[in-house]
Amino acid sequence: MLKPERLEKIYSKYMGDLSRWLQDGIIEINIEFLNNCDLLHRTDEEEQDIQKQFPFYFHVVETKEKVTLFNNQFVVWIVPKVINDIPTTITLISLINEDTPHLELAFSTSGTYNNPKYVLKVLRYFLTEVIDTEEEIASMTKGRSD
Repeated sequence: MLKPERLEKIYSKYMGDLSRWLQDGIIEINIEFLNNCDLLHRTDEEEQDIQKQFPFYFHVVETKEKVTLFNNQFVVWIVPKVINDIPTTITLISLINEDTPHLELAFSTSGTYNNPKYVLKVLRYFLTEVIDTEEEIASMTKGRSD
């Protein structure tokens, strides 16, 4: 398991030059994104079913600057900021590969969507997407070696 001190150094490296690590930039979460991903109109029961299917358990380290979530698969940094006088949350998601986090994507929420409900819904959505993509890559790689 990664140590919080090491995670802090990695976070500083990523935040020092986000454009270097995220060629596609930060994904802006808006009404269109939430509708396209079917995250807007789920009932509480549907949310609970999804949570049972994809339970993510994390260690949590909270500082004044951010909240860091980590487990053996992911490191997530949730960073509240004020950008152009608008409260915004930037969330970075790193996949741990060979004991090293690799920044996969980042998203930001602001305005109406900058609340824990949406940040966590979108986070769960992207964690699931990353897992699905990794499984697909692994199956293609395995298929080639057979």
